[in-house]
Amino acid sequence: MKFVDLFSGLGGFRLAFEKQKCKCVFSSEIDDKVIETYKNNFNDDSKCDITTKDPNEIPDFDILCGGFPCQPFSLAGLRKGFEDSRGTLFFNVASILKAKKPKAFFLENVKGITNHDNGKTLKVILSILDDLGYDYKYSVLNAKKYGIPQHRERWYCVGIRKDLNIDINKFQFPKECELKFRIKDILDKNVGEEYNVTPICKKNIQKFVKDKNISVNDETLAYEVRASRCQFKNDGISPCLTAKMGTGGNNVPVLVKQMRQLTEKECLRLMGYPESYKIGTGMQAYKQVGNSVVVPIVTEIAKELVKLIS
Repeated sequence: MKFVDLFSGLGGFRLAFEKQKCKCVFSSEIDDKVIETYKNNFNDDSKCDITTKDPNEIPDFDILCGGFPCQPFSLAGLRKGFEDSRGTLFFNVASILKAKKPKAFFLENVKGITNHDNGKTLKVILSILDDLGYDYKYSVLNAKKYGIPQHRERWYCVGIRKDLNIDINKFQFPKECELKFRIKDILDKNVGEEYNVTPICKKNIQKFVKDKNISVNDETLAYEVRASRCQFKNDGISPCLTAKMGTGGNNVPVLVKQMRQLTEKECLRLMGYPESYKIGTGMQAYKQVGNSVVVPIVTEIAKELVKLIS
């Protein structure tokens, strides 16, 4: 089957669908640094502004996939249907679905889309998908309940064209499972000094550890020892990796015992990317990882979707 990789980022969707023997026929991305990373891993140019692309110029495909940015819709609510999404990037997704009529789609977004703009955003999105002729099913899944040691809740939505007469309720999201590894299992032994925290940061962390009488191990994270509103767990599970890591500072998880930040490669492992994946260094790389998808979860959903529409 053929698929398109919209808002392609690092290509997490592409890894998932290529594992199902599917072929990518089109990808789109506007961030030059991300485009470079994508090309280094897939030998494919993803540079394309989807807001100016004529949907009819996109090659025919079976599955549309992508994690589109969540934006508010107009005050028109549901009254304008498809037109109500103009000015948002979801409009471009909807335009492609309308023009190309693929068999299915697979969308991903932050958990907040479920209550964004008091729930109106999701209501409009689902209404438009229905009007475009698709049955859909969605769920919010947390990576830490699906084998990946990261507290990362994301909205996943799949849809199948109604005229295919495939019961969408036959689609099953992945079943929860035990963690397959923890933070200590993804750590590199030899890490450069450039990842060390500043002396002031080190002093502050040590004060928290002492004041709270915390027992530190190899995977204890600074955000845990600083936390005052939640119980200290020290469970080897990372907080949600976000694009804010690209701003530096305390946004990149810090290992207390080692007094260093997680490396870009270690963060990539916390997203379930294969060891063979090539990522750069620095703030841009951290930002790219934080914006990406959890590959194992996306892979399981892709597997189920492809099986159902084949």
